[in-house]
Amino acid sequence: MNIPVNLKYTKDHEWISIEGDVATVGITDFAQGELGDIVYVEIEKIGENFLKEEVFGSVEAVKTVSDLFMPVTGEIIDINEKLNEKPELVNEDPYGQGWMIKIKLNNSGTSDLLNSDQYKKLIGA
Repeated sequence: MNIPVNLKYTKDHEWISIEGDVATVGITDFAQGELGDIVYVEIEKIGENFLKEEVFGSVEAVKTVSDLFMPVTGEIIDINEKLNEKPELVNEDPYGQGWMIKIKLNNSGTSDLLNSDQYKKLIGA
């Protein structure tokens, strides 16, 4: 199972990469594995503001639908449009081409995000 050390994680199985005041978010390799084959990704609109832990979209797999939760407070400034045509990118490359949104951070704390070791412990890896 792939759990990159350069990312931060949430208890809801999202990953986040922060560069300056912009964060990229997706779901973890563990999450996509648990969901199975992803057939549809629905994400709210660019320009929408969300508080930490608010639902910003959902992922539909063959047998289930799972909500996506904001790891930090901020505004969606970009959405991975490739997922409209190829939602399976989330399964194939969850930390690369399968990213979901980019957020402009709103000075929210990130201290409760998990590092890779803490996330491994959470999922029992």
